[in-house]
Amino acid sequence: MTQNEAVDVVLVGAGIMSATLAVLLKELDPSLRVEVVEAMDSGAAESSNPWNNAGTGHAGLCELNYTPQAADGSIDIKKAVQINTQFEVSKQFWAYLAAKGAIASPKAFISPVPHLSYVAEGGIGFLKKRFESLKPHHAFADMEYTEDHAKLVEWMPLMMDGRPATERLAATRVAKGTDVNFGALTNLLLGYLATTAEAQVRYASKVTGLARHAGGWTVDVKDVRSGHTRQLEARFVFLGAGGAALPLLQMSGIEESKGFGGFPVSGQWLRCDNPDIVNRHQAKVYSQAAVGSPPMSVPHLDTRVVDGKKSLLFGPYAGFTTKFLKHGSLLDLPLSVRVGNIGPMLAVARDNMDLTRYLVSEVRQSMEQRLESLRRFYPQARAEDWRLEVAGQRVQIIKKDPKKGGVLQFGTELVSAKDGSLAALLGASPGASVTVSIMLELIERCFPEQYRSPAWTAKLQAMFPAREKALATDAGLYREVFDRSNAQLELVPAGPTGGERYA
Repeated sequence: MTQNEAVDVVLVGAGIMSATLAVLLKELDPSLRVEVVEAMDSGAAESSNPWNNAGTGHAGLCELNYTPQAADGSIDIKKAVQINTQFEVSKQFWAYLAAKGAIASPKAFISPVPHLSYVAEGGIGFLKKRFESLKPHHAFADMEYTEDHAKLVEWMPLMMDGRPATERLAATRVAKGTDVNFGALTNLLLGYLATTAEAQVRYASKVTGLARHAGGWTVDVKDVRSGHTRQLEARFVFLGAGGAALPLLQMSGIEESKGFGGFPVSGQWLRCDNPDIVNRHQAKVYSQAAVGSPPMSVPHLDTRVVDGKKSLLFGPYAGFTTKFLKHGSLLDLPLSVRVGNIGPMLAVARDNMDLTRYLVSEVRQSMEQRLESLRRFYPQARAEDWRLEVAGQRVQIIKKDPKKGGVLQFGTELVSAKDGSLAALLGASPGASVTVSIMLELIERCFPEQYRSPAWTAKLQAMFPAREKALATDAGLYREVFDRSNAQLELVPAGPTGGERYA
């Protein structure tokens, strides 16, 4: 027998996106009846799982693809500034929750890890010009640059092992970077949500139907253990289920979903847990993608902190499968094909043969070939210290384009119904790091009257003393907010003079 229940908000997927939105909405209006439904047995089981992503607190400090070089040689820093300020907005929200006791210990999910960019001889000119372009902006004022061998040994000792002193290299470094365990953060948010009134998280619950009605949506939810089906009557639905968001968006039938397709890309990492090696590398070091390779292929050697233990990850190595989720079905891609998106999907296939060849070459790589890529970063790497870790799925966005027919996007896209009753988040990186900004945009778009009300305005101001535009333009405000967030998140520099080393 089907059971009908009335709620205000249904959020599909128990990852960082839904957890963030649910907590934001409950902070703004504690009376909202909120339910999160998740097909897996726990939260953060897919993209938010710490081993399914690199855990970089993306802030534009080290990611070279966020600062493209124009034909005239100039460096465009707009995207780096945007992502940096969005990450600072995320930190403000986490700091607010830590200050009120909703998050017991920030150290459970965020750790200080320096962010470095590293290039070999052919990239030195670009890196120096990038540094000179970013350094004057207050968000990057702490960035350092060096070509000095001794300084490079100090910054990245593991990577300098076995290199001749005559080898030309360059690096930039920002000491105040972070590693974020988005799985731990997600579960902290879900745990806090469950303590609030009129909110619950239901696992092993799969959405099998979405039907529109005058007051909102009817959401059919099946308990995958018992087979029992419930019907939720909701005023607003958020589809934040990672790769599964696209099929659910298509299920909704909203006009705004037409033309979207998905291109799934799998990922793998080389992982090292040997403490003798791990303890010699305290950094996230990003370099340049090979010529002709997509942005997703940018190689990096990362310190990861998961459940208090450090490991190293190197990659990513891409692959291809037709699954939209790591625990999904091989039929996910073919079942997503519609009359409205087959044109854009075929156009993308036609225009992205280089990407197809890249993915095929990645899939065919042997362990020794993967190690050879690692040795460009860490020349002394030994096979016995590293193992292959299968990461999560990314579903890149395919959307209509009036000129090309269809284009492939590597960012994120917020899709919402015209009446604001349903929204979905499609796409991948740097989604987790900038989740809070994306969810604030969603709230403004889908809850416009409440968003502009005095009550919500006051609460938003308390949570977010400075938003992205102010952070990008006001150096004094940026530093004040940055220092306050770092203090509340226990990312405070050690020593009487502050310095650059973290406690």
